[in-house]
Amino acid sequence: MHAVERLSAAEDKVPERALRADRISEQADPPVVVVVIGKRGHTSSVALEQIVTCTSSRRRWPRGDGPALTSVIHRRLGSSDRGGVSGQDGSVSSGDRSERGKLFNEVSVLYQRVRPSYPDELFTDLVAVTGVDAGSSVLEIGCGTGQATRPLALFGCDVTAIEPGVEMADLARKRMADLPNVVIENATFEEWDVQDRRFDLIVAASSWHWIDPSIGWARAHTILRPSRWLALLGHVVIRRTDEREVYAATADLHERFAPGNPDWGHPPLEHEVRATSDGCGPPNKDQDGLFGPTVVRWYPTVQHLDGTGFADLLRTLSPYRRLDASVREPLLDAIAQRIRTDLDDHATRHYLTVLRAG
Repeated sequence: MHAVERLSAAEDKVPERALRADRISEQADPPVVVVVIGKRGHTSSVALEQIVTCTSSRRRWPRGDGPALTSVIHRRLGSSDRGGVSGQDGSVSSGDRSERGKLFNEVSVLYQRVRPSYPDELFTDLVAVTGVDAGSSVLEIGCGTGQATRPLALFGCDVTAIEPGVEMADLARKRMADLPNVVIENATFEEWDVQDRRFDLIVAASSWHWIDPSIGWARAHTILRPSRWLALLGHVVIRRTDEREVYAATADLHERFAPGNPDWGHPPLEHEVRATSDGCGPPNKDQDGLFGPTVVRWYPTVQHLDGTGFADLLRTLSPYRRLDASVREPLLDAIAQRIRTDLDDHATRHYLTVLRAG
């Protein structure tokens, strides 16, 4: 079951279904996701940017990708579920990239349980746009615990998924053990031994911002067969002016426990996110125009979380993983308690999930 509905760029209202934490199944989908798809060999000035922010509920929010609490255009829309804003342009620093193989290992099981997954409609659109079918070869970059891996495999594609985290990759292998058309390899994309393999589609679900842009774009272009596709998926947390947003209710706690952290900030408004439909530059801009024109699809969702579930989600997000445990755990305990006392133990999260392909 998932709670994501398709929304065209022209729509003023966002159709949504409420996703209750107490009735989310193992197949539950996450909030809004944005996917960027670009076709190899087509020049375009459109930037394929991973802009992601997503949350999920503990115990009852199974798998998925969830980004950081903040996402902002250039700075604000740079935050993502597997890597928060680490510089003025919202990109991931080289120091952060060196951590990616171990940053989530300590919470691999929790990551699988609380991160939201992607809506079925997104994968239906992805297949329709890119033309892949049963037997097509797909490379997934940074598969995590397999939130996007299984849907791709169920379309009959032969999926090679690479994941830098040892524990994350091991868990993904266990979860995909029933799928003979999936191979999980433990490596970073930059150092992965491609050998002579070529692919019909490359997918990065909430992971492209971790890739060194000086290597990633050109390597993806080389590995793809001619006129084939690169697709970037992500979740973006948005705020509504008519609802109290969780960060607004906990901003003082963030500043009390971790003052001046560049990852802290209010999620963007929906129109700010939709303004990126044609690409918005960094981070990880396709400087050489190797992919394009870009096809963009948005999938709005709303999620309802309790205090404990919200804190568990934050435990799997990179801005909080980078905090020392002596700071992180008191902060998350305080956030959970604030949600219980001030928000009646009910936090509403609105998302735009995006697909960008080129």
